[in-house]
Amino acid sequence: MEKREPRLMIVSAPSGCGKGTIMERAFKENEVFYSVSCTTRGPRPGEVPGKSYHYITTEEFEKMIAEDSFLEYAKYNQTYYGTPRKPVEENLAAGKDVILEIETQGAFKVKELRPEVSSLFILPPSIKELRRRLHKRATEDEETIEKRVAQAAGEIAQADKYDYVIMNDDLDPAVEDFKAVIDGIRGEREPAVRFSPKNEEIKNMIREVLENA
Repeated sequence: MEKREPRLMIVSAPSGCGKGTIMERAFKENEVFYSVSCTTRGPRPGEVPGKSYHYITTEEFEKMIAEDSFLEYAKYNQTYYGTPRKPVEENLAAGKDVILEIETQGAFKVKELRPEVSSLFILPPSIKELRRRLHKRATEDEETIEKRVAQAAGEIAQADKYDYVIMNDDLDPAVEDFKAVIDGIRGEREPAVRFSPKNEEIKNMIREVLENA
């Protein structure tokens, strides 16, 4: 069988949507390369340096910007986040699929640079449920949670610009939907066009998530 080209894939979801759990369940170890973003914020409880993020200083981050070392980067509330360019390009060159776990602003920047990228957005069941999950984590104060909810609503409103959209309402079906999309992107099964935001059902799903605040 002819070896296929490696795939560059974006996965986006608001904080609290469980994208990390879904990907952990969906991928076998070493099956894909997870791009680890850089950030200038400190680690949160449970985060692992080098796995969750590369935690660097603002000075180090701005030096990397000057050296064009990021595929994309953004600044939120005085905190930088960015995708290092070199590991992504090296793994694609080595024939490995690459996953970028990034937010919408970064996703659209990567789409401009790499039009061949495939993108997937994971929805929460509702804005109301997302707020409940963030409160349940108990890692942030009320003001920060409300900022996250507002940011999430803005990101969800742009979900229809992605190639595929799924919902994490129930983990097991969400993992199966995720696998269907990824396997379709890889050419291992038919493209999962039922999850395209061009479909009226998906458009309605995005709208209902936003309306249920």
